[in-house]
Amino acid sequence: MFHAFVPPYVLERVAIAEHPRLRHAPAIAVTTLRHDATLRATARRTTPPPAVPGAPTPNRTISDAQNRDELPGMVVRSEGQPPTGAPPVDEAYDGFGATHALFAQAYGWDSLDGAGAPLNGSVHFRRKYDNAFWDGTRMVFGDGDGEVFRGFTGSLSVIGHELTHGITSHTVDLVYRGPSGALNESISDVFGALVEQFHLGQHAEEASWLIGAEVFTEEVQGIAMRSLLAPGTAYDDDVLGRDPQPAHMRDYVHADYDNGGVHINSGIPNRAFATAAIELGGHAWERAGRIWFETIISGGLSRTADFAEFAARTVAVAGARYGDSSADVRAVRRGWAAVGIEA
Repeated sequence: MFHAFVPPYVLERVAIAEHPRLRHAPAIAVTTLRHDATLRATARRTTPPPAVPGAPTPNRTISDAQNRDELPGMVVRSEGQPPTGAPPVDEAYDGFGATHALFAQAYGWDSLDGAGAPLNGSVHFRRKYDNAFWDGTRMVFGDGDGEVFRGFTGSLSVIGHELTHGITSHTVDLVYRGPSGALNESISDVFGALVEQFHLGQHAEEASWLIGAEVFTEEVQGIAMRSLLAPGTAYDDDVLGRDPQPAHMRDYVHADYDNGGVHINSGIPNRAFATAAIELGGHAWERAGRIWFETIISGGLSRTADFAEFAARTVAVAGARYGDSSADVRAVRRGWAAVGIEA
């Protein structure tokens, strides 16, 4: 299993760019694309390390790959040890803790599998690697090229996003292609945003609803990799082009790349969630987030669910928890209606 944060179509734009502000980024993007393609082609379903019985507390181990390909690298911080003073190590460690805290405290879900699975990460992967990914057993962070991308440990929403892929694989295990793959990506975006909001104590209406707001350098004309609330507006840059995410089903992209557009079409269910959460108000993880979480763990979804199936299931879950005539059901229905899906 391999899930990378930066979509291949973004790296492809960097790889062919001829721009005076870029000296090294195109060549780095080419090597990142080649490496990611190899990982995708060779990825296999993995068995995670055994959980450690006990109270729902994180079990984190951060390793340093020392700019090499070999994983995991040298262990540099384990659970309970003090900060190292190295920002990538401590940011990864803290981000894992914040992600664990959302799921454990808001939903009673311990780590990725609900049973306390270890949270493993490796920083400084390869040299100036332009991505971060979940490989089924650990999250891996590149340092970025310094011209388009910064290091990825500094974005809590990225960490929450990638670790949520681990939760999805342990629960609904959506097939990573086409609409079900876009839902897989959307679920990671939803909970990536909620990890950040939970950590900051934000209400839905004050949150940024951005994913990866910290990954671009100041030279990029963009605010994030994606916007849940306003898909298609996260960046408009002379190197990267314009954010291609649709915000409505009428603009759904039938793509033969990126596993059928999984990173592009995720904007549609993303907007449905953000719209519902803002209508409900308060902390988004408490009501809208709980509905989405119970939807993926309930066992009522097929692995090839499309947007309509997922939408219907969220309405059913909201009705079962809050009542069929509740404000929650109305908000969820209106969220999906806003993107052209009747639920």
